[in-house]
Amino acid sequence: MSQQNTILIVDDDEINRAILEEIFSPDYAIAQAADGREGLAAIRAGEDSLCAVLLDVVMPELSGIQVLRELKESGLTARLPVFLITAEASDSVMREAYQLGVMDVISKPVLPFVVRRRVESVIELFQARRRLGEKVESQQADLLRQAQRIIRLSQGMVEALSTAIEFRSEESGGHVQRIRRITQRLLERTPLGEGLSREEIEQIALASIMHDVGKIAVPDAILNKPGKLTPEEFEVMKTHTTQGAKLLDQIPQFREDSLYPYARDIALHHHERWDGRGYPEGLKGDEISIWAQIVSLADVYDALSCKRVYKDAFSREKVLEMICGGQCGTFNPRLLECFLAEEPELARLYQREE
Repeated sequence: MSQQNTILIVDDDEINRAILEEIFSPDYAIAQAADGREGLAAIRAGEDSLCAVLLDVVMPELSGIQVLRELKESGLTARLPVFLITAEASDSVMREAYQLGVMDVISKPVLPFVVRRRVESVIELFQARRRLGEKVESQQADLLRQAQRIIRLSQGMVEALSTAIEFRSEESGGHVQRIRRITQRLLERTPLGEGLSREEIEQIALASIMHDVGKIAVPDAILNKPGKLTPEEFEVMKTHTTQGAKLLDQIPQFREDSLYPYARDIALHHHERWDGRGYPEGLKGDEISIWAQIVSLADVYDALSCKRVYKDAFSREKVLEMICGGQCGTFNPRLLECFLAEEPELARLYQREE
């Protein structure tokens, strides 16, 4: 027997219940109720074990139509096939019964082979639909688990690659995560993130840690040079923007990730400047995406605030003076305004590391 293999017979006539039990008992477990109220209680209590309900119309306590109304209201008629088996099969009764979700109306006296075939056909249909629904749910759950695993692997790859670049450049170890936190805060807490969903903001913040991924193509002698770069060396260093975009283009799985367009844009354009004097494409103004602008400013702020191989950390006052004074390039005035409003909280990132 299957888990749902019980037919409930609801009829106030004992003889009718006995006839129906004899028809179905060879292949189904049988439960009985002698009136509508008892039948309704049995349905609610035993829904998980029932495969069908055979319901009389004229009964004490609650009529079959009243029981159907209760079942319809609770949504049970969509999950459990109900049949009216009655001698009162008037047009008005049949019309309301079908409106309430009854599967079939069978007139008394019943013909055993007819009632059996009509009821079994519907039971088989419901059970097949239930099995299909369970299979679809299982497949959806499997797909969701696979998608979550791919997302975790993708994020893990992004973080591992970014961290590897960071250690190769002999930076402090927290640069990319600070960039991520600054980017996310400015998008979440200021008007800069208007029009972006929470999911998009989280994706952009994660993508921000890939901003320097192209440094993998820069020689160590230039990447970790303690002194000022020569003009020729600086030209090589500048290629990390285009090299980063090319690297991301060459990872097929990553190109299919929703993170890809943000990561590529940030890697390529995080050294562009508002006045068009940045690199590699000389974009200016709103030609630069707001997320690339934010990462650009965050990168400068972090570089000035931390010790690097070529310099000591500047004081907070000096950092803000250099940024606002244009010594690190020109930034979007609206971006600067939002940044300065949040900077007291951003500064805590560096206080905790001292």
